[in-house]
Amino acid sequence: MRFLLFVSLVLVVLSCKKVDPAEQAQIDDEIIQDYLETYEIVAEKLDNGLYYSVEKAGTGPQPTEYSDVLVAYTGYFTNQSVFDESEPEGISFNLQQVIKGWTKGIPLFKQGARGTLYIPSALGYGTSGAGSIPPNKVLIFDIHLIEVL
Repeated sequence: MRFLLFVSLVLVVLSCKKVDPAEQAQIDDEIIQDYLETYEIVAEKLDNGLYYSVEKAGTGPQPTEYSDVLVAYTGYFTNQSVFDESEPEGISFNLQQVIKGWTKGIPLFKQGARGTLYIPSALGYGTSGAGSIPPNKVLIFDIHLIEVL
């Protein structure tokens, strides 16, 4: 009985161990690279660890990190399970009110563009997670930048 209690305690302590941010960034990068390779996706990588791919280039204005935008999106994990999705008409928001991956990623597209953001956990919900999103989770968003408002 004491042995089981000891093992349980060790497992609890180990599961609470924080991962070094640099180590987590490396883990996330490997996860994203594996995903891109598995699905034969060509994507660009930024210095902050964000990857993106453009399916359809836009022709309208390009937002800044401070712009109001109208975006339709689907958010999913690398196992392709969807955790969030907008209506096809999209939703409007200011890029300062969303996760860093969107603040940094959406300005890479011009109005009318369609593409995908591959977001490392530090630019998503980090070590805290949010709702159905666990801590340290890579996020993928298919986006359609409908309008720069």
